[in-house]
Amino acid sequence: MNTTVPVEATLLDELRVSDGWLPALSFVATGDRGEVIGHVVCTRGHVGSDLALALGLGPLSVHPAHQRRGVGLALVHAVLGAADAFGESLVALLGSPAYYGRFGFRPSTEYGITAPDPAWGDYFQVRTLTAYQPSLKGPFTYAEPFDRV
Repeated sequence: MNTTVPVEATLLDELRVSDGWLPALSFVATGDRGEVIGHVVCTRGHVGSDLALALGLGPLSVHPAHQRRGVGLALVHAVLGAADAFGESLVALLGSPAYYGRFGFRPSTEYGITAPDPAWGDYFQVRTLTAYQPSLKGPFTYAEPFDRV
């Protein structure tokens, strides 16, 4: 039996008790029997030296038995819609451009926003929301627990 705890589970536990936790931007998807089959979260992030408010998306997870059935798609749409409704300016993430491009994510450098690690390149992406202002530029900072991942 493998007792290794995935890094995402530890990260999520730490995020839940951090200053960056935003309960209204934590969503679960449930199956036919009420079991949790997926989860997504956005936590408080910042952009630039003035620490303008932004969001970091992740972790996003879908149980392997339910992948490629639209669960992740629904979760990302739900959290982006909620973030927009709450007046957030943008959401940043580290992930596959091929997957996240369908949600309107683009390389962060297109917006003058730099990744916490420059080696991430085009995998660090931003999705602007209604409240976004083009003057929002500079380095992106995730909620503190991400520093330990």
